[in-house]
Amino acid sequence: MIFKVFYQPSKKINPRRENTQSLYVEAKSQVDARIMVEKETSYNIEHIEGLDPKALEYEQSSPNYKLTEFNK
Repeated sequence: MIFKVFYQPSKKINPRRENTQSLYVEAKSQVDARIMVEKETSYNIEHIEGLDPKALEYEQSSPNYKLTEFNK
């Protein structure tokens, strides 16, 4: 399943809505997606949302859509 992860780029700066960014990862569950992102980055994760087929289709139509792959 594809998950959309909303995050702040740094854990050292107070979170602000204007700084919220997102990335897309493929994982078996939300827990796996969180573990993957926390292990590979220093991001402050705000929210993880599973994308159903229609939501994924919508996100893929955006020019900003890019599936993030981490080295395993």
